[in-house]
Amino acid sequence: MLDLIQQYWLEFFTIATLHLLAVASPGPDFAVVLKHSIQYGRRAALFTSVGIGVAILLHVTYSLLGLGIIIKTTPWLFTSLMYVAAAYLLYLGYGALKSGPPKQVTDESLDVKSTSISDRKAFWIGVLTNGFNPKATLFFLSVFAVAVAPETPNLVKGMYGLYMAIATAVWFCGLSLVLGSVKVRSAISRKGYWFDRLMGVALIGLAVKLVSNP
Repeated sequence: MLDLIQQYWLEFFTIATLHLLAVASPGPDFAVVLKHSIQYGRRAALFTSVGIGVAILLHVTYSLLGLGIIIKTTPWLFTSLMYVAAAYLLYLGYGALKSGPPKQVTDESLDVKSTSISDRKAFWIGVLTNGFNPKATLFFLSVFAVAVAPETPNLVKGMYGLYMAIATAVWFCGLSLVLGSVKVRSAISRKGYWFDRLMGVALIGLAVKLVSNP
């Protein structure tokens, strides 16, 4: 195990850094956790967060399996996919860099009366929100194309995926716990565009690396 850590620590660090930037950037996952925290309370938001983490495993699994098949059977298709992914990442990065402060966010607009939702429903909403997000699919495929070498053992790839699923769930669970007051939720909504801009820089760098290492 120690040998694996020493051999693949740089690869893991790259994936972990990109994943952190991605998960911290406001998007559908952030929106649904924020919504559930406001409407239903922390418990619902926590179950939603766990569902989002579970959905990450779906993206990781078919991204890794798909990459392996493409590399072995149709290299030209893999190269084409990398260029498409790079173009898409540039598009996302450019859009993220243009993010600005919201026009109007008030404490009153975030203060919604709590209702109820079952734990199971909250969990599956998290799974579906992340699982059916096409941007997440292409993002994970692009990240693994750049950061993970084809010869990396499946055991190590599985560890990468497990880490990202757990880290995602932990991140959003932590977010759910701090979204306890209207002031905190309002501040996050007002300043979230800075995460978008940082993510834009990372996405553009990832796109450049994709096309420069076909």
